[in-house]
Amino acid sequence: MTQGSRYTGSPASLAEGWSLERITPPSRLFGANGIRAGADGRIYVAQVAGSQISAFDPATGDIETISAMGSTITAPDDLAFHPDGELYITEYYDGRVSVRGTDGSTRLLRDDLPGANGITFHQGRLFVDECRPDGRLMEIDLNGGAPKVLAEGLQLPNALEVGPDGKLYYPMLGTNDIWRIDPDGGEPERVAGDLGVPVALKFDAEGFIISPQVASGQVLRINPRNGESTVIADIGSGLDNLTFVGDRLFVSSFTGQITEVLGGGETKTALADGLTWPLDLTVGSDGTLFVADGTFLLALGADGELHTAGMLFHPGWPGYIRGVTAVGDGEFIVAGDTHVSRYRPSTAESETLFGGLSQAYGVAVSGNGTVAVADLGTGKVHTVRSGQSEVVASGLQDPTGVAFTADGSLLVSEAGAGRVVSVTSGGVDTLVDGLERPQGILVRDGKLYIVDAGSKQLISVDLETKAQQIIARHLPVGAPEGVTPKPLKGIVPFAGPQGPFAGIAAGPDGTLYISADAEGSILAIREQS
Repeated sequence: MTQGSRYTGSPASLAEGWSLERITPPSRLFGANGIRAGADGRIYVAQVAGSQISAFDPATGDIETISAMGSTITAPDDLAFHPDGELYITEYYDGRVSVRGTDGSTRLLRDDLPGANGITFHQGRLFVDECRPDGRLMEIDLNGGAPKVLAEGLQLPNALEVGPDGKLYYPMLGTNDIWRIDPDGGEPERVAGDLGVPVALKFDAEGFIISPQVASGQVLRINPRNGESTVIADIGSGLDNLTFVGDRLFVSSFTGQITEVLGGGETKTALADGLTWPLDLTVGSDGTLFVADGTFLLALGADGELHTAGMLFHPGWPGYIRGVTAVGDGEFIVAGDTHVSRYRPSTAESETLFGGLSQAYGVAVSGNGTVAVADLGTGKVHTVRSGQSEVVASGLQDPTGVAFTADGSLLVSEAGAGRVVSVTSGGVDTLVDGLERPQGILVRDGKLYIVDAGSKQLISVDLETKAQQIIARHLPVGAPEGVTPKPLKGIVPFAGPQGPFAGIAAGPDGTLYISADAEGSILAIREQS
Protein backbone atom coordinates (compact mmCIF):
# COMPACT_ATOMS: atom_id res chain seq x y z
CA MET A 1 0.00 0.00 0.00
CA THR A 2 1.47 3.37 -1.00
CA GLN A 3 0.48 5.97 1.56
CA GLY A 4 0.34 9.42 -0.03
CA SER A 5 -0.57 11.22 3.18
CA ARG A 6 -0.64 10.38 6.87
CA TYR A 7 -4.33 11.38 6.94
CA THR A 8 -7.27 9.99 5.04
CA GLY A 9 -10.67 11.61 5.23
CA SER A 10 -13.43 13.08 3.12
CA PRO A 11 -12.27 15.68 0.59
CA ALA A 12 -12.74 19.27 1.66
CA SER A 13 -15.78 21.05 0.23
CA LEU A 14 -16.12 24.81 -0.24
CA ALA A 15 -19.02 27.20 -0.22
CA GLU A 16 -19.90 28.71 -3.56
CA GLY A 17 -17.48 31.45 -4.53
CA TRP A 18 -14.51 30.04 -2.61
CA SER A 19 -11.49 27.98 -3.70
CA LEU A 20 -8.89 25.89 -1.89
CA GLU A 21 -5.25 25.24 -2.75
CA ARG A 22 -2.63 23.21 -0.89
CA ILE A 23 0.46 25.38 -0.92
CA THR A 24 2.56 22.70 0.76
CA PRO A 25 2.05 18.99 0.14
CA PRO A 26 0.65 16.71 2.84
CA SER A 27 3.20 15.00 5.06
CA ARG A 28 3.51 11.23 4.97
CA LEU A 29 4.77 11.00 8.57
CA PHE A 30 4.49 12.97 11.82
CA GLY A 31 8.21 13.74 11.65
CA ALA A 32 10.86 11.02 11.81
CA ASN A 33 12.67 10.25 15.05
CA GLY A 34 14.25 6.88 15.82
CA ILE A 35 14.65 4.61 12.80
CA ARG A 36 15.72 0.98 12.64
CA ALA A 37 15.97 -1.49 9.77
CA GLY A 38 13.87 -4.62 10.17
CA ALA A 39 14.63 -8.11 8.96
CA ASP A 40 12.16 -7.46 6.13
CA GLY A 41 14.37 -4.69 4.71
CA ARG A 42 11.94 -1.95 5.69
CA ILE A 43 12.83 1.03 7.86
CA TYR A 44 10.71 1.30 11.01
CA VAL A 45 10.10 4.93 11.96
CA ALA A 46 9.10 6.20 15.41
CA GLN A 47 7.12 9.47 15.41
CA VAL A 48 6.86 11.23 18.75
CA ALA A 49 4.37 13.95 17.72
CA GLY A 50 1.96 11.56 16.02
CA SER A 51 2.21 8.68 18.51
CA GLN A 52 2.77 6.49 15.48
CA ILE A 53 5.18 3.87 14.20
CA SER A 54 5.41 3.26 10.46
CA ALA A 55 7.37 0.90 8.22
CA PHE A 56 8.90 2.53 5.13
CA ASP A 57 10.06 0.42 2.20
CA PRO A 58 12.98 2.26 0.54
CA ALA A 59 12.67 0.06 -2.53
CA THR A 60 9.05 0.93 -3.32
CA GLY A 61 8.30 4.05 -1.27
CA ASP A 62 5.37 2.29 0.40
CA ILE A 63 4.53 3.14 4.01
CA GLU A 64 2.56 0.91 6.35
CA THR A 65 1.28 2.07 9.73
CA ILE A 66 2.46 -0.42 12.35
CA SER A 67 1.12 1.36 15.44
CA ALA A 68 -1.42 4.12 14.88
CA MET A 69 -2.30 7.27 16.78
CA GLY A 70 -4.65 6.42 19.63
CA SER A 71 -3.13 2.98 20.23
CA THR A 72 -1.41 1.86 23.43
CA ILE A 73 1.92 3.30 22.24
CA THR A 74 2.32 7.03 22.99
CA ALA A 75 5.11 9.33 21.73
CA PRO A 76 7.48 6.59 20.49
CA ASP A 77 10.99 7.99 20.09
CA ASP A 78 13.31 5.09 19.38
CA LEU A 79 13.05 1.37 18.73
CA ALA A 80 15.07 -1.80 18.54
CA PHE A 81 14.39 -5.39 17.49
CA HIS A 82 14.92 -8.33 19.81
CA PRO A 83 16.59 -11.28 18.06
CA ASP A 84 13.20 -13.07 18.07
CA GLY A 85 11.60 -10.23 16.09
CA GLU A 86 9.77 -8.42 18.87
CA LEU A 87 9.96 -4.62 18.66
CA TYR A 88 11.02 -2.74 21.81
CA ILE A 89 9.98 0.92 21.93
CA THR A 90 10.88 3.86 24.15
CA GLU A 91 7.94 6.17 24.85
CA TYR A 92 9.80 9.38 25.53
CA TYR A 93 7.20 11.57 27.23
CA ASP A 94 5.70 8.79 29.34
CA GLY A 95 9.05 7.35 30.47
CA ARG A 96 8.09 3.89 29.29
CA VAL A 97 9.51 0.93 27.41
CA SER A 98 6.89 -1.15 25.61
CA VAL A 99 7.08 -4.28 23.52
CA ARG A 100 5.20 -5.02 20.32
CA GLY A 101 4.99 -8.73 19.67
CA THR A 102 5.26 -10.33 16.27
CA ASP A 103 1.50 -10.92 16.48
CA GLY A 104 0.83 -7.17 16.88
CA SER A 105 0.03 -7.31 20.59
CA THR A 106 1.71 -4.89 22.98
CA ARG A 107 2.84 -5.11 26.57
CA LEU A 108 4.48 -2.72 28.99
CA LEU A 109 7.99 -3.56 30.19
CA ARG A 110 8.77 -0.48 32.33
CA ASP A 111 7.06 2.83 33.12
CA ASP A 112 9.62 4.38 35.50
CA LEU A 113 12.31 5.68 33.12
CA PRO A 114 11.75 9.45 32.68
CA GLY A 115 12.97 10.59 29.29
CA ALA A 116 13.51 7.01 28.05
CA ASN A 117 15.01 7.47 24.61
CA GLY A 118 17.95 5.57 23.15
CA ILE A 119 17.47 1.80 22.98
CA THR A 120 19.53 -1.05 21.57
CA PHE A 121 20.08 -4.79 21.88
CA HIS A 122 23.46 -6.52 22.08
CA GLN A 123 23.72 -10.28 22.36
CA GLY A 124 20.18 -10.41 23.73
CA ARG A 125 20.85 -7.70 26.34
CA LEU A 126 18.72 -4.54 26.30
CA PHE A 127 20.22 -1.09 26.97
CA VAL A 128 18.28 2.18 27.36
CA ASP A 129 19.24 5.73 28.24
CA GLU A 130 17.22 8.76 29.38
CA CYS A 131 17.53 11.92 27.26
CA ARG A 132 17.14 14.44 30.05
CA PRO A 133 19.38 16.46 32.38
CA ASP A 134 20.97 14.03 34.85
CA GLY A 135 19.82 11.09 32.77
CA ARG A 136 20.82 7.48 33.26
CA LEU A 137 22.25 4.72 31.08
CA MET A 138 20.92 1.29 32.05
CA GLU A 139 20.68 -2.35 31.20
CA ILE A 140 17.01 -3.36 31.35
CA ASP A 141 15.98 -6.76 32.69
CA LEU A 142 13.72 -8.36 30.09
CA ASN A 143 11.89 -10.18 32.88
CA GLY A 144 10.94 -6.99 34.69
CA GLY A 145 13.64 -6.92 37.37
CA ALA A 146 15.32 -3.71 38.52
CA PRO A 147 17.45 -1.95 35.89
CA LYS A 148 21.22 -2.02 36.26
CA VAL A 149 22.48 1.57 36.17
CA LEU A 150 25.75 1.80 34.23
CA ALA A 151 26.09 5.59 34.35
CA GLU A 152 24.10 8.51 35.74
CA GLY A 153 24.23 12.29 35.86
CA LEU A 154 24.41 12.32 32.04
CA GLN A 155 23.39 15.43 30.10
CA LEU A 156 20.87 14.47 27.45
CA PRO A 157 22.24 11.12 26.24
CA ASN A 158 20.56 9.85 23.11
CA ALA A 159 20.50 6.99 20.60
CA LEU A 160 23.21 4.49 21.52
CA GLU A 161 24.86 1.39 20.07
CA VAL A 162 27.44 -1.26 20.96
CA GLY A 163 30.62 -1.05 18.93
CA PRO A 164 32.84 -3.82 17.49
CA ASP A 165 34.96 -3.58 20.65
CA GLY A 166 31.98 -4.59 22.80
CA LYS A 167 31.77 -1.15 24.41
CA LEU A 168 28.48 0.75 24.63
CA TYR A 169 28.74 4.10 22.81
CA TYR A 170 26.37 7.00 23.46
CA PRO A 171 26.18 10.63 22.29
CA MET A 172 25.35 13.46 24.68
CA LEU A 173 23.55 16.48 23.30
CA GLY A 174 24.16 18.50 26.46
CA THR A 175 27.95 18.24 26.30
CA ASN A 176 28.40 17.90 22.51
CA ASP A 177 30.44 14.72 22.65
CA ILE A 178 30.41 10.94 22.39
CA TRP A 179 31.25 8.52 25.20
CA ARG A 180 31.66 4.79 25.71
CA ILE A 181 31.41 2.44 28.64
CA ASP A 182 31.87 -1.28 29.22
CA PRO A 183 28.35 -2.77 29.43
CA ASP A 184 29.56 -4.91 32.34
CA GLY A 185 30.52 -1.81 34.31
CA GLY A 186 33.38 0.65 34.68
CA GLU A 187 34.15 4.31 34.14
CA PRO A 188 32.84 6.13 31.03
CA GLU A 189 35.46 7.29 28.53
CA ARG A 190 35.15 10.29 26.22
CA VAL A 191 35.63 9.29 22.59
CA ALA A 192 35.12 12.52 20.60
CA GLY A 193 34.07 16.09 21.33
CA ASP A 194 33.46 19.56 19.91
CA LEU A 195 31.12 18.15 17.29
CA GLY A 196 27.87 19.53 15.82
CA VAL A 197 25.66 18.17 18.64
CA PRO A 198 25.62 14.41 18.09
CA VAL A 199 22.13 12.96 18.40
CA ALA A 200 22.68 9.30 17.50
CA LEU A 201 25.30 6.84 16.31
CA LYS A 202 25.77 3.51 14.60
CA PHE A 203 28.84 1.67 13.25
CA ASP A 204 29.74 1.05 9.63
CA ALA A 205 31.26 -2.15 8.25
CA GLU A 206 34.79 -0.93 9.01
CA GLY A 207 34.02 -0.19 12.65
CA PHE A 208 33.83 3.60 12.36
CA ILE A 209 31.18 5.62 14.18
CA ILE A 210 28.58 7.23 11.92
CA SER A 211 26.85 10.08 13.77
CA PRO A 212 24.31 12.68 12.55
CA GLN A 213 24.67 16.13 14.12
CA VAL A 214 21.37 17.77 14.99
CA ALA A 215 22.65 21.36 15.07
CA SER A 216 25.12 21.43 12.17
CA GLY A 217 23.17 19.02 9.97
CA GLN A 218 26.32 17.10 9.13
CA VAL A 219 26.80 13.34 9.16
CA LEU A 220 30.22 12.50 10.61
CA ARG A 221 32.41 9.42 10.29
CA ILE A 222 34.45 9.20 13.47
CA ASN A 223 37.43 7.03 14.26
CA PRO A 224 36.67 5.48 17.68
CA ARG A 225 40.39 5.03 18.38
CA ASN A 226 41.40 8.69 18.20
CA GLY A 227 38.17 10.71 17.85
CA GLU A 228 39.11 12.15 14.46
CA SER A 229 36.12 12.89 12.25
CA THR A 230 35.31 13.58 8.63
CA VAL A 231 32.09 14.94 7.11
CA ILE A 232 30.45 12.40 4.83
CA ALA A 233 27.24 14.39 4.19
CA ASP A 234 25.67 17.75 4.96
CA ILE A 235 21.89 17.33 5.06
CA GLY A 236 20.67 20.26 7.19
CA SER A 237 19.90 20.91 10.84
CA GLY A 238 17.29 18.81 12.60
CA LEU A 239 18.82 15.37 12.01
CA ASP A 240 17.64 12.74 14.50
CA ASN A 241 18.76 9.15 13.87
CA LEU A 242 20.19 6.69 11.37
CA THR A 243 20.11 3.08 10.27
CA PHE A 244 21.79 0.76 7.80
CA VAL A 245 19.79 -1.37 5.37
CA GLY A 246 22.50 -3.75 4.30
CA ASP A 247 25.32 -1.40 3.42
CA ARG A 248 23.00 1.50 2.58
CA LEU A 249 22.94 4.36 5.11
CA PHE A 250 19.72 6.27 5.88
CA VAL A 251 19.34 9.31 8.16
CA SER A 252 16.11 10.67 9.65
CA SER A 253 15.17 14.31 10.28
CA PHE A 254 12.68 15.92 12.66
CA THR A 255 10.74 17.04 9.59
CA GLY A 256 9.97 13.48 8.50
CA GLN A 257 12.59 13.37 5.78
CA ILE A 258 14.64 10.23 5.36
CA THR A 259 17.84 10.75 3.40
CA GLU A 260 20.14 8.14 1.90
CA VAL A 261 23.84 8.96 2.16
CA LEU A 262 25.45 7.75 -1.04
CA GLY A 263 29.13 8.50 -0.49
CA GLY A 264 31.39 11.18 -1.86
CA GLY A 265 29.25 13.78 -0.16
CA GLU A 266 26.23 12.87 -2.26
CA THR A 267 22.77 12.25 -0.83
CA LYS A 268 19.36 11.25 -2.11
CA THR A 269 15.96 11.93 -0.59
CA ALA A 270 14.35 8.56 0.11
CA LEU A 271 11.27 10.08 1.77
CA ALA A 272 10.41 13.76 1.38
CA ASP A 273 9.97 15.94 4.43
CA GLY A 274 6.88 17.78 5.55
CA LEU A 275 5.37 19.53 8.53
CA THR A 276 5.16 17.78 11.87
CA TRP A 277 2.02 19.63 12.99
CA PRO A 278 1.76 22.60 11.78
CA LEU A 279 0.56 25.01 14.51
CA ASP A 280 0.08 28.78 14.28
CA LEU A 281 0.64 30.92 11.17
CA THR A 282 1.53 34.56 10.55
CA VAL A 283 2.26 36.76 7.54
CA GLY A 284 5.19 39.19 7.55
CA SER A 285 5.16 42.76 6.31
CA ASP A 286 6.47 41.62 2.92
CA GLY A 287 3.76 38.99 2.54
CA THR A 288 5.94 36.03 3.55
CA LEU A 289 4.03 33.27 5.31
CA PHE A 290 5.64 31.91 8.49
CA VAL A 291 4.73 28.60 10.08
CA ALA A 292 5.19 27.60 13.72
CA ASP A 293 5.97 23.90 13.70
CA GLY A 294 6.95 23.37 17.32
CA THR A 295 10.71 22.92 17.10
CA PHE A 296 10.91 24.94 13.87
CA LEU A 297 9.89 28.37 12.62
CA LEU A 298 9.57 28.06 8.86
CA ALA A 299 9.18 30.59 6.05
CA LEU A 300 7.44 29.88 2.75
CA GLY A 301 9.81 31.13 0.08
CA ALA A 302 9.07 32.55 -3.34
CA ASP A 303 10.09 29.15 -4.71
CA GLY A 304 7.13 27.57 -2.92
CA GLU A 305 9.41 25.70 -0.54
CA LEU A 306 9.57 25.93 3.24
CA HIS A 307 12.85 27.27 4.59
CA THR A 308 14.09 27.19 8.17
CA ALA A 309 14.04 30.61 9.84
CA GLY A 310 14.94 29.15 13.24
CA MET A 311 14.92 25.83 15.06
CA LEU A 312 15.46 24.15 18.40
CA PHE A 313 19.25 23.96 18.32
CA HIS A 314 19.90 27.39 16.79
CA PRO A 315 21.35 30.21 18.95
CA GLY A 316 18.69 32.52 20.36
CA TRP A 317 15.89 29.98 19.98
CA PRO A 318 13.04 31.09 22.29
CA GLY A 319 11.78 27.58 22.98
CA TYR A 320 8.98 25.43 21.59
CA ILE A 321 6.69 27.64 19.47
CA ARG A 322 2.92 27.23 19.26
CA GLY A 323 1.68 30.78 18.74
CA VAL A 324 3.38 33.30 16.46
CA THR A 325 2.61 36.76 15.08
CA ALA A 326 4.87 39.00 12.98
CA VAL A 327 5.36 42.49 14.39
CA GLY A 328 8.05 43.97 12.19
CA ASP A 329 10.75 43.27 9.67
CA GLY A 330 12.02 39.83 10.71
CA GLU A 331 10.63 40.15 14.24
CA PHE A 332 8.00 37.99 15.91
CA ILE A 333 6.09 37.62 19.14
CA VAL A 334 6.01 33.92 19.93
CA ALA A 335 4.25 31.82 22.56
CA GLY A 336 5.72 28.54 23.72
CA ASP A 337 5.31 26.49 26.85
CA THR A 338 5.78 28.84 29.76
CA HIS A 339 6.53 32.22 28.26
CA VAL A 340 5.99 34.78 25.52
CA SER A 341 9.06 36.12 23.74
CA ARG A 342 10.17 38.64 21.16
CA TYR A 343 12.20 36.68 18.61
CA ARG A 344 14.58 37.87 15.90
CA PRO A 345 15.85 34.76 14.11
CA SER A 346 18.07 36.73 11.70
CA THR A 347 20.18 37.99 14.60
CA ALA A 348 19.69 34.89 16.79
CA GLU A 349 18.15 36.94 19.59
CA SER A 350 15.14 36.45 21.81
CA GLU A 351 13.90 38.16 24.95
CA THR A 352 11.21 36.98 27.34
CA LEU A 353 8.29 39.40 27.63
CA PHE A 354 6.24 37.35 30.06
CA GLY A 355 6.73 34.02 31.87
CA GLY A 356 5.07 31.81 34.42
CA LEU A 357 2.59 30.28 31.96
CA SER A 358 1.59 26.62 31.74
CA GLN A 359 0.72 25.87 28.10
CA ALA A 360 0.83 29.05 26.05
CA TYR A 361 -1.03 28.77 22.74
CA GLY A 362 -2.30 31.63 20.57
CA VAL A 363 -0.70 35.07 20.71
CA ALA A 364 -1.86 38.36 19.18
CA VAL A 365 -0.76 42.00 19.19
CA SER A 366 -3.19 44.93 19.12
CA GLY A 367 -2.76 48.19 17.24
CA ASN A 368 -1.38 49.88 20.38
CA GLY A 369 1.16 47.12 21.02
CA THR A 370 -0.70 45.13 23.67
CA VAL A 371 0.25 41.46 23.56
CA ALA A 372 -2.39 38.85 24.43
CA VAL A 373 -1.73 35.17 25.03
CA ALA A 374 -4.02 32.22 25.78
CA ASP A 375 -2.73 29.85 28.48
CA LEU A 376 -4.55 26.59 27.87
CA GLY A 377 -2.96 24.97 30.89
CA THR A 378 -4.48 27.38 33.42
CA GLY A 379 -7.59 28.55 31.57
CA LYS A 380 -6.39 32.15 31.67
CA VAL A 381 -5.75 34.90 29.13
CA HIS A 382 -2.97 37.37 29.83
CA THR A 383 -2.08 40.71 28.31
CA VAL A 384 1.28 42.47 28.43
CA ARG A 385 1.77 46.17 27.79
CA SER A 386 4.92 48.20 28.49
CA GLY A 387 6.30 45.35 30.57
CA GLN A 388 3.20 45.10 32.75
CA SER A 389 1.18 41.88 32.66
CA GLU A 390 -2.43 41.35 33.62
CA VAL A 391 -4.84 38.41 33.76
CA VAL A 392 -7.86 39.62 31.76
CA ALA A 393 -9.86 36.37 31.74
CA SER A 394 -9.81 33.21 33.84
CA GLY A 395 -11.80 30.03 34.35
CA LEU A 396 -11.95 29.34 30.62
CA GLN A 397 -12.03 25.83 29.17
CA ASP A 398 -8.96 25.36 26.99
CA PRO A 399 -8.46 28.91 25.69
CA THR A 400 -6.50 28.46 22.47
CA GLY A 401 -6.67 31.26 19.89
CA VAL A 402 -6.69 35.02 20.44
CA ALA A 403 -7.39 37.96 18.12
CA PHE A 404 -7.97 41.70 18.40
CA THR A 405 -10.74 43.52 16.56
CA ALA A 406 -10.21 46.86 14.86
CA ASP A 407 -11.47 48.73 17.94
CA GLY A 408 -9.09 46.81 20.24
CA SER A 409 -11.55 44.29 21.67
CA LEU A 410 -9.95 40.96 22.55
CA LEU A 411 -11.56 37.72 21.30
CA VAL A 412 -10.66 34.23 22.55
CA SER A 413 -11.50 30.79 21.20
CA GLU A 414 -12.54 28.57 24.09
CA ALA A 415 -11.92 25.13 22.59
CA GLY A 416 -13.19 23.16 25.57
CA ALA A 417 -16.48 25.09 25.70
CA GLY A 418 -17.10 25.22 21.95
CA ARG A 419 -17.37 28.99 21.75
CA VAL A 420 -15.61 32.26 20.98
CA VAL A 421 -15.83 34.93 23.67
CA SER A 422 -15.17 38.64 23.91
CA VAL A 423 -13.13 39.75 26.92
CA THR A 424 -14.78 42.58 28.87
CA SER A 425 -13.96 44.44 32.05
CA GLY A 426 -16.38 42.18 33.91
CA GLY A 427 -15.28 38.84 32.43
CA VAL A 428 -16.26 37.39 29.07
CA ASP A 429 -19.30 37.54 26.82
CA THR A 430 -20.19 34.77 24.40
CA LEU A 431 -19.85 35.95 20.82
CA VAL A 432 -20.27 32.63 18.97
CA ASP A 433 -21.35 29.32 20.48
CA GLY A 434 -22.44 25.91 19.25
CA LEU A 435 -18.95 25.10 17.99
CA GLU A 436 -17.15 21.81 18.62
CA ARG A 437 -13.50 22.71 19.21
CA PRO A 438 -12.56 26.16 17.90
CA GLN A 439 -8.84 26.84 17.74
CA GLY A 440 -7.33 29.44 15.39
CA ILE A 441 -9.25 32.72 15.01
CA LEU A 442 -8.68 35.79 12.85
CA VAL A 443 -10.37 39.17 12.47
CA ARG A 444 -10.20 40.88 9.09
CA ASP A 445 -12.42 43.51 7.43
CA GLY A 446 -15.16 43.26 10.02
CA LYS A 447 -15.36 39.47 9.95
CA LEU A 448 -14.26 36.82 12.41
CA TYR A 449 -12.86 33.63 10.90
CA ILE A 450 -12.85 30.48 13.06
CA VAL A 451 -11.10 27.17 12.45
CA ASP A 452 -13.25 24.60 14.24
CA ALA A 453 -11.01 21.55 14.54
CA GLY A 454 -13.86 19.52 16.03
CA SER A 455 -16.30 19.94 13.15
CA LYS A 456 -13.44 20.39 10.64
CA GLN A 457 -14.98 23.62 9.36
CA LEU A 458 -13.90 27.16 8.55
CA ILE A 459 -16.61 29.56 9.66
CA SER A 460 -16.95 33.31 9.12
CA VAL A 461 -18.99 35.59 11.38
CA ASP A 462 -19.96 39.15 10.49
CA LEU A 463 -19.08 41.07 13.66
CA GLU A 464 -21.81 43.64 13.04
CA THR A 465 -24.76 41.47 11.96
CA LYS A 466 -23.55 38.21 13.57
CA ALA A 467 -24.45 36.39 10.35
CA GLN A 468 -22.50 33.15 9.94
CA GLN A 469 -21.26 31.29 6.89
CA ILE A 470 -19.57 27.90 6.68
CA ILE A 471 -16.83 28.53 4.14
CA ALA A 472 -15.26 25.06 4.17
CA ARG A 473 -16.17 21.62 5.45
CA HIS A 474 -14.20 18.40 5.93
CA LEU A 475 -10.94 20.26 6.42
CA PRO A 476 -7.93 18.05 7.31
CA VAL A 477 -7.63 19.50 10.82
CA GLY A 478 -7.85 17.87 14.24
CA ALA A 479 -7.71 14.15 14.92
CA PRO A 480 -8.82 11.49 12.43
CA GLU A 481 -12.43 10.40 12.74
CA GLY A 482 -12.89 7.97 15.61
CA VAL A 483 -9.46 8.63 17.11
CA THR A 484 -8.91 10.22 20.51
CA PRO A 485 -5.21 11.12 20.70
CA LYS A 486 -3.53 10.51 24.03
CA PRO A 487 -1.95 13.57 25.67
CA LEU A 488 1.68 14.27 24.81
CA LYS A 489 3.25 15.28 28.09
CA GLY A 490 6.43 16.79 26.71
CA ILE A 491 9.71 16.93 28.59
CA VAL A 492 12.16 19.59 29.75
CA PRO A 493 14.18 21.12 28.15
CA PHE A 494 12.59 20.45 24.75
CA ALA A 495 8.86 21.05 25.24
CA GLY A 496 6.08 20.97 27.76
CA PRO A 497 2.78 19.23 26.98
CA GLN A 498 2.21 19.18 23.24
CA GLY A 499 -1.08 19.38 21.41
CA PRO A 500 -2.57 20.42 18.09
CA PHE A 501 -3.43 23.99 17.13
CA ALA A 502 -5.01 24.64 13.73
CA GLY A 503 -3.95 28.23 13.18
CA ILE A 504 -5.13 30.80 10.66
CA ALA A 505 -3.60 33.89 9.07
CA ALA A 506 -4.42 36.23 6.19
CA GLY A 507 -2.23 37.48 3.38
CA PRO A 508 -2.25 41.05 2.00
CA ASP A 509 -4.60 39.96 -0.80
CA GLY A 510 -7.11 38.45 1.64
CA THR A 511 -6.02 34.83 1.17
CA LEU A 512 -6.80 32.79 4.28
CA TYR A 513 -4.06 30.38 5.29
CA ILE A 514 -5.03 27.39 7.43
CA SER A 515 -2.82 24.95 9.36
CA ALA A 516 -4.03 21.56 8.16
CA ASP A 517 -2.46 19.84 11.14
CA ALA A 518 -4.11 16.48 10.49
CA GLU A 519 -2.30 15.99 7.20
CA GLY A 520 0.67 18.29 7.80
CA SER A 521 0.04 20.87 5.08
CA ILE A 522 -0.86 24.54 4.65
CA LEU A 523 -4.11 25.40 2.87
CA ALA A 524 -4.84 28.63 1.01
CA ILE A 525 -8.55 29.48 0.87
CA ARG A 526 -9.60 32.37 -1.35
CA GLU A 527 -12.83 34.16 -2.13
CA GLN A 528 -13.20 34.34 -5.87
CA SER A 529 -13.91 37.74 -7.36
